[in-house]
Amino acid sequence: MDEEPRDNGPGAGGVLDVTAVRAFHDRLDTPLTAGDGADVEALVEELRVLDELRNAITARQARAVVAVHDAQTARDIPRGITAADTTRVVGSQVGFARRCTPHQGAAFVGLCHVLVGHMPHTLAALAAGVISEWDATRIVRETTGLTGDQQSGVDAGIRDHLGTASGARLAALAKEQAMLVAAEAVAARRRAAHARRGVSLRPAGDTMAYLTALLPVKDALACMAALEDAVTTAREAAADAGADPGSVHRGQVMADTLVERVTGRAKAHEVFGVTVNLLMPLDTLLGDTPARVPGYGPVPADLVREWVATGDPTGPRLRRLFTHPGTGDIIGMESRARRYPGLLARLILFRDQTCRTPWCSAPVRHTDHITRHTDGGATSERNGQGLCARCNYAKEHPDYHVTGHAGHTSTTIGGLTAASRPPAPPGMPPPTDSHPEHTLMTIIWDHNLSQRDQQTRHHEHDKEQHDFEGQPDPYQEPDDTWTPDDD
Repeated sequence: MDEEPRDNGPGAGGVLDVTAVRAFHDRLDTPLTAGDGADVEALVEELRVLDELRNAITARQARAVVAVHDAQTARDIPRGITAADTTRVVGSQVGFARRCTPHQGAAFVGLCHVLVGHMPHTLAALAAGVISEWDATRIVRETTGLTGDQQSGVDAGIRDHLGTASGARLAALAKEQAMLVAAEAVAARRRAAHARRGVSLRPAGDTMAYLTALLPVKDALACMAALEDAVTTAREAAADAGADPGSVHRGQVMADTLVERVTGRAKAHEVFGVTVNLLMPLDTLLGDTPARVPGYGPVPADLVREWVATGDPTGPRLRRLFTHPGTGDIIGMESRARRYPGLLARLILFRDQTCRTPWCSAPVRHTDHITRHTDGGATSERNGQGLCARCNYAKEHPDYHVTGHAGHTSTTIGGLTAASRPPAPPGMPPPTDSHPEHTLMTIIWDHNLSQRDQQTRHHEHDKEQHDFEGQPDPYQEPDDTWTPDDD
């Protein structure tokens, strides 16, 4: 992902503008005194001052974000743009500026409005550097659903503890104050939280993953109690068998029991009957080039071979996606429809893997045109991109601009521009930027499809002339291969 620098112009003397901030930023590269001549106390004091400066900068960012939102609103009202659309694009602008996801940018916008508008004591503590952005976030989180006056009441109730209590203590104090000043709102928030229960998956290191459940506390405690019972049972069984009960690992037994009870399998280590989409070059099964599972990430070649070699009929059905030899391109298709059809949308999903907006790693929910269909953009792989729902809606704002093609897009929001490319498939270079080269690959691919269709027609004719009863079909596509006809 590449950023394009922006000319900010000269700064006025004594004014804290972009030029002045960048000049101070450059001074931070001054070498430190290290080794025997270092003054430990002075270095520790510098650490404290730098931490206070970071917090104070966050307070200034909070005021700047509110000012950006006000200015964008003033620009959008004459254009008939709704407040919701303005808020959405401001969240994207802030995420762009802070190099974080649009969702995180929108969350920071909400935090800034509460701090600037209703919690002056917390904002002052942040500006003084005595609390951090995370401390302020935890405090504001406890006021969700409260009115502005109620949030101000919580702010006043914790003012004497700001800068002296830990972040966890401040959050607990804010929760207590919220219960005192807005008991009904806290109860309503608790009821609403029940509707947000759910399960999520995110990658961990070493081909592991985190499976997280957000549950009502009574249900979560019941789940933990059941898993703890499984540990007790396993240790009792080990003791009965003459083994050391201490050799039964608590975490492993709980994890295996969870998998067994959720999937209904007899043993947690057995392979389950699911479809695993693999983006892989052919040498993954022979060498060390990793494969990639969309929605998870890279998977080492030895693990892929282990999956393939299980021979378990209930095991995963491996669907391989082909890339053009020597390049990182997944072969494209075109459609005359305005919306992307299922197979083409799936191809783009496997190509992009996550939202193509710079710094956004949300799952792909929408497949849309880079050049708008109303502006003559084709419904093709070359003009398609995978986006999360938020980014797809945000890009309809007139101040949000996306240009380019599938291999390289440029996104401009709030005067900032950044580039995005799809990830390189395992063992391959990134997809080509050359339109002629991509067109040639498509022609070759279409030619190969035509030849295969001709072979299929000959095969069907031969089947009418010969009896193949009891013999395997030599033209049948293997089960582990994904082809353009497999949808």
